[in-house]
Amino acid sequence: METKIFKPNQISEAAAAIKAGQLVAFPTETVYGLGADATNEAAVKQVYLAKGRPSDNPLIVHVTGQATVEQYAEPLSEKAKALIKAFWPGSLTLIFKLQPGAFSPAVTGGLHTAAFRNPDNQVTLDLIKEAGVPLVGPSANTSGKPSPTLAKHVYHDLNGKIAGILDDGPTEVGVESTVLDMSTDVPTILRPGAVTEEELEAVIGTVRSTHHKVGATEVPKAPGMKYKHYAPNAQVYIVDHVTDWTAALEWAGQQDDAIGVMALDHTLSGLTLPKNAEFFSLGRDLPSASHRLFAGLRHFDLESPVKGILAQGFSDEGLGAAYMNRLNKSAGQVHFTKA
Repeated sequence: METKIFKPNQISEAAAAIKAGQLVAFPTETVYGLGADATNEAAVKQVYLAKGRPSDNPLIVHVTGQATVEQYAEPLSEKAKALIKAFWPGSLTLIFKLQPGAFSPAVTGGLHTAAFRNPDNQVTLDLIKEAGVPLVGPSANTSGKPSPTLAKHVYHDLNGKIAGILDDGPTEVGVESTVLDMSTDVPTILRPGAVTEEELEAVIGTVRSTHHKVGATEVPKAPGMKYKHYAPNAQVYIVDHVTDWTAALEWAGQQDDAIGVMALDHTLSGLTLPKNAEFFSLGRDLPSASHRLFAGLRHFDLESPVKGILAQGFSDEGLGAAYMNRLNKSAGQVHFTKA
């Protein structure tokens, strides 16, 4: 099966494929998602097969607003409604307790909760409306690989495995949404993203932000909490401080193979790269670095293969929490040291 590329003026064709139980990747402001009818258990199970995704890793349900959530979830709290008003459509995923039998266990991982998001992309909102059903939408990549921020990234991983890709160009944010668990006594950030802890607390008060992993036998409530994620073919080494770059590049120059370097423009301008180094700019600041992180990892997978990647680290605050969460997982927590 050749995967078809749908343009934004072909939404009706993409929606027809969804209605027929097929898989169609769709754009959001964060990354591309792999869409299937959330009410069709057979279609949802195909998502796991296409991605090679563990079946206890629950899926985010994409909707066009609060009214759809209320069809499936228990009554929403005033805090939940305030968050929806403040951040939807946008990069915030909210976990709610479900009405009995609302979704198949294939969607929820067997839990009594589900994660909902209203993406900030008009093409995808039109797709959901045309399909007439909420869409599950994990990142449209092979499980464990860097998330896709371009349609060609999806095509590389999933060509022949899914019916189509709705191409709306590059995504804007570049890292997945913040996941906030609203089914607990204290709202808890399960995955940091573009909506920061400070922004959430400005709307609803205290949130907990320490629970980003689960044990080997525990079912995660949200993606990215249990399994290896975002890893390119090459080993990633995080360079935490500007003063560490000299030693990191000395090490790179001693390697027999090409080494990738991912850093901000002003960092790159102060570095003397060895001849075997290939660089990828992360842009001018942390927001641009977050936007370009997955694109850089994909670049060194697909366009300029290397054996190792040195990537600039940032403070784990604000948007830096989302960036470092993804970078640490892509590196397997490996930070560059002189030893």
